This record gives sequence, C-alpha cells and structure tokens, in this order.
Amino acid sequence: MPSTDAKRTRQRPPVASKQEKVHLIDLQRSKNCEIMLRNIKMPLPDLMASVLTLDDSIVDGDQVDYLIKFCPTKEEMELLKSYTGSKENLGKCEQFFLEMMKVPRVESKLRILSFKIKFLTQVADVKNNLNTINDVAEEVRNSDKLKRVMQTILSLGNALNQGTARGSAVGFRLDSLLKLIDIRARNNKMTLMHYLCKVLAGKLPEVLDFVKDLAHLEPATKHIVDKQIQLKDLAEEMQAITKGLEKVEQELATSEKDGPVSETFYKKLKEFLADAQAEGRSLASLYSTAGKSADSLAHYFGEDPVRCPFEQVVSTLLSFVKTFERAHAENLRQVEAEKKKAQMEAEREKAKAAAAHKKAGSPEP
Repeated sequence: MPSTDAKRTRQRPPVASKQEKVHLIDLQRSKNCEIMLRNIKMPLPDLMASVLTLDDSIVDGDQVDYLIKFCPTKEEMELLKSYTGSKENLGKCEQFFLEMMKVPRVESKLRILSFKIKFLTQVADVKNNLNTINDVAEEVRNSDKLKRVMQTILSLGNALNQGTARGSAVGFRLDSLLKLIDIRARNNKMTLMHYLCKVLAGKLPEVLDFVKDLAHLEPATKHIVDKQIQLKDLAEEMQAITKGLEKVEQELATSEKDGPVSETFYKKLKEFLADAQAEGRSLASLYSTAGKSADSLAHYFGEDPVRCPFEQVVSTLLSFVKTFERAHAENLRQVEAEKKKAQMEAEREKAKAAAAHKKAGSPEP
C-alpha cells in the first residue's frame, strides 16, 4: 500500500518553471522606463494610437515629454531587431520599445505632439505679456496728469538750479525721479518729493491721482520681476514657436510618404498647422507692435532704449509712483496733525479766555 506522502506527490499538479524575462536594454534605463509606464497607466497600443492620431486628450504634455526621454536609440533598435526569440519573453521596457518602433520616426512625432499640446498655452502667455507692454506704454504716453506732474518736476528743478547752467533745462533723466526723495530742504524737514506733493495739492490737486491712469504699470513690473516680461526672453519664445512650426512643416512633408500608418496623423497635423501658422502670423505682428511700443516709451522720456530698456523704464516709474504716494500720504497726515494741534491750541486759548472772563466778572469779597 502506497504511503500518504506518495499519494500527495502523485496528486500535486506539475508546476511550470517561471520563464525568465529577457532584458536587452540597460537595466537602469529599463527600470526607469517601467516606472514611467506605471505612471502613465495605459496599454501600449492605445498609447501609440494617441500619437498617430495626435490625440492630446489621452496624454498630457508632461507624459509626452517622458515618452520622448524613453524613445529607443538607434543602437537599442538594432538590438531588438536582431532578437529572434519570443517577444512575450521580453521585459516590459523592451516590449514598449517594440511598440514604439511600429511608429515611423516616433520621436519626431512625439515632439510634434508635445508642441501641439503646449502651443495654445504658450501663444496665450506670450500674447498676454506683449499686450501688457502695449497697454502700459499707451497708458503712460496718454496720461495728461502724468505729463503735468513731470512738467511740475522740471519747473521745480529749474527753480532750484536758477542761476546755474542747469537752471533752464528742457528735460531731465528718468532716474532723476528716484532722487527726489533724497533731496532735502536746508532745514532737513522736507524732501523735494514731499514738496512736489505739496505744490501739486495746492495748485493742481486734480493730478494727484495720476496713478489711476496707469492701471497696467504695477502688473507689468510684477511680471518683469517674475521674469515673465523680458524682451530678450520674449524674443527667444517667439523664436522657439517659429522653429516649432518649421519642424511641424518638415514632419508633415515626411509623414505624407509613410503610407496608411500615418494617414490620420498627416490629416490631423495638416489641420493643426494651418491654424497654428495663422496664430503665428498674428503673434509676430503683435510682437513687432510691442517692440515699437517699448522703444517709444523710452523715447517719450528722452531716453535711449538701448541704455534704458522697457524693463528699466516701468520699474523706475513704479518706484516713483510708490514713493509719491507715500510722500503725499505723509503730507496729509502732517496737515491733519497740524490741524489737530491748532484746534487744541484754539480750545486752550478759548478755555483760558473763558476763565479770565469769569474771574473778571466775579464780585470782590
């Protein structure tokens, strides 16, 4: 009679030995690729289908950029082409690379998809910054109140310099606006900025709120500080958009020869290119206008745009505005304090007079 152990051995189903996965790609790169695929969480065929249909509803810009990093190199493609074993035995990274290799010029197409996804946002950001440049330049040039403030500053400067070579100036350097707070009267009690505010409050009170004419000045300066508005950077972004459109044209011409595999891609890309080129022409026109606006703003203050670029002009103006507002507020507080002091003094005098009158009217004992 067979033993119990023998029965168990006969009844246990055979266990197939687990097939070792074949890794042809560098292990670290393969590991990073698998991590990327886990984050995307999409079947590989669906992923490649989204590329071939330029479908940006399935993947976002960051995911496409990750895919670009894991496009198989020429050497990796050769390794996979020379593999003769079962594809099911390959690692996940190798299978992913094989799926990508089904798409002609997969890296180029992924870069086109990335450009398409980011295009509208990139164009909108550049347009917003260019419009801000145009708006602030127009506001400054069209503000009659600001012009009258500047004329008053020039008059004060000529009065202070009367009798000297600088006493009949027809203008002043823009950075002189920042020095008004540093120039003090001989008694050291009032700066030229405070005196300016006092003169305007007395003779031209209607211009004291000139900052209301400059609604875009502070936002423009904030964008400059945040590196969003720098003419040099905007020029580079314009160049990147132009080069991106050129690459789209190149890929469109090449994909036309791919045959059925790129048929949908070609059709979608052609539609996108037509719209994108129209946007590009509109943006180029706006960029040209903004460049002229920026230069005209410097010229408006008698400055050379090379020596005193747009960023410096608006930053200087905003600093002047902030200092002007503080000085005017301090003047108002000073006037209020003097008014209260005079009122208290008058009440004391009144009380003294009343006491004296009462004493004078009292009968002697």
